[in-house]
Parts: sequence; C-alpha cells; structure tokens
Amino acid sequence: MDISKKIEKYINTQSFYGFYLLRFLQNVDSIRFMISIIFPVHNEEGNVEELYKLNKEVLEKLNIPYEIIVVDDCSTDKTLNVLKKLSPIRIISLARNFGQTAALEVGINAAKGDLIVIMDGDLQNDPRNIPALISKLDEGYDVVCGWRKNRHDNWFRRIHSHSANWLARKISGLNIHDHACALKIFKMKFLKDIRLYGVQHVFLAAQAYRNGAKVVEIEVDHHSRKSGLSKHHLTAGIKAIADLIMVRFLSPDTRPFVFFSAWGLWTLFFAILFGIASVLYSSFLLFGIALFVFVTGFLILICGFLSETLRRIYMELKSERSYMIREIVER
Repeated sequence: MDISKKIEKYINTQSFYGFYLLRFLQNVDSIRFMISIIFPVHNEEGNVEELYKLNKEVLEKLNIPYEIIVVDDCSTDKTLNVLKKLSPIRIISLARNFGQTAALEVGINAAKGDLIVIMDGDLQNDPRNIPALISKLDEGYDVVCGWRKNRHDNWFRRIHSHSANWLARKISGLNIHDHACALKIFKMKFLKDIRLYGVQHVFLAAQAYRNGAKVVEIEVDHHSRKSGLSKHHLTAGIKAIADLIMVRFLSPDTRPFVFFSAWGLWTLFFAILFGIASVLYSSFLLFGIALFVFVTGFLILICGFLSETLRRIYMELKSERSYMIREIVER
C-alpha cells in the first residue's frame, strides 16, 4: 500500500492531522488548510476589539493559517468603526439587521477554511478554548461543541437554558448538555451550502448530527458580559424550540408523512370503534363522536401529505438567501 493510500485510510478515522497531510500529498501546490473564526456582532463596540485580539493571539500560537471573519449585523454604535481599525480581518457588513442566524450564515458562506470555529461576539465565549476544541476534533469527531458547565448568568437564564436543552435533546436526538453554547468547531464539509432560518444557528450541531456528523462536547469557560446589552430573551428561546422542530422535520432521514400517518391511522381506527359502538347501542352521540374523530383523522393524513410535499419542494429549491450584504472590508 503506497503512502497516499495509507493516509487515506488514516483520514477515514476523521483525523485532523491526517486530513491535512493527505491534502499535501495530493496537491502540494494548491494546498490550503486554514481555520476560519466567525463571530457575528450587533452593537458590541465595547467587546469586539478585545475578542479579536484574543482570537489573534490564540491562532498565532497554533501556527496554522487562519482568517477572522466578523459579520456586522447593521450595528448602530461604533462597532464597525472599531473593526475597521483591526488587521488582518474580513468584515462583512449587512444592509440591515437581519439577525444572528443570517449573519452567521453569511460568515460561513464567506469562509475559506477547512475548520470553522463559531462564537458569540459578546466576550462570554473564551477563544483560549479553541486549542482544546481542535484537540478533541482529532479524536475522530466532526463537530465539537462547548459546554458552559459553570455559567455566569442569572438564575432565570440558567433555569430557562436547562429546560430548553432538555427539550432539545429529546427532539433532536443529540445528547449534549448545552445546545445553545455558541462556541463550536465544525469540519467545513458539514456546513457547506447550509441554509439557516429563524434562530436555527443555535442548533447547527443538531443539523450536522442529523446529516451524519460525529458530535461531542467538552467543558469550556464562560464569562460574564463586560459591555453592552444581552440580545437573548424568553421569546427567542421559544422561537428556537420551534425552529428545532423544523430542523428535525427537514433533516434528510425524516418523513413527515410517516409521522402524521401514524397519528391519522390510529385516529381513524378509533373512529371506526366509535362507529361500531353507535350502531350497537343506537346512539346518535356516539355516531357524532365517530364522525368528528373520523374527520380529524382524515385532516391529520392531509396534513401529513402536505408536509411531505412541502418538504420535497424545500429540498429541491432551497437556494434563496435571507440577507443582503452592504459591503465587505478586508484588511
């Protein structure tokens, strides 16, 4: 077995270093291995410079090519002005405030790296955890998520987060403690051509998991917010759960009609039982119940059919972007 075949076998274990070595052997001239750091910001003038410098310091110590992409989600303070003083950096400024999910999608689509690190722009995530994420990735994983075991948030947010994460584990099937931790690292192949809507950025790892990625989590540091106002609130959590249900139904192995048909057929079965009982007991009440249950079961089946049809249309036509870029600045 020649050396490239051996390394190809090594890469099948999803090794980080094997991946880059194979790239080198296949095409030395066009080798491009890079880590892309992406964080969207909105009105974070007091945080972005320090966050940038921390990332730059960590990445230079790793001695691996890198890029730092900051997506400004139409900040109304001096965030953009602060960013333009930093270098090297790529700044993508959106035409209006499209939200964190759209901003993150912009950054992912602009990234050139083979590994993608995402984080929040509020300095609560710690870039000094990046080497640990990479090290864990080398154990054979495709996605490594941060777990804010010791959170520096108020009691309400901790209780809300605990409940939301429990529900997220049940719906997504991905058994990690902290779905909402923004600090994550991905192999680019699991983010390529991804489409995000609503607040689905929270469940990027769950989406990757549904697409076959090996996902794991490690404990990371979490800090109190130093500057600015939090953009997280209760209604955002409710929207996130709704989007998680959409993620579940739009995953490649999900068949909405199978889900709805099971409920619909059971409902029709009970309708038949009520119908038989209405005949045996000559009861108009039971007949009315049977008719109501039958119509309900029929409507559930129709919902399943429509859901399946819409899902297939979505899978075929998912090309529309949910954002508009105003300018891109590279320094």
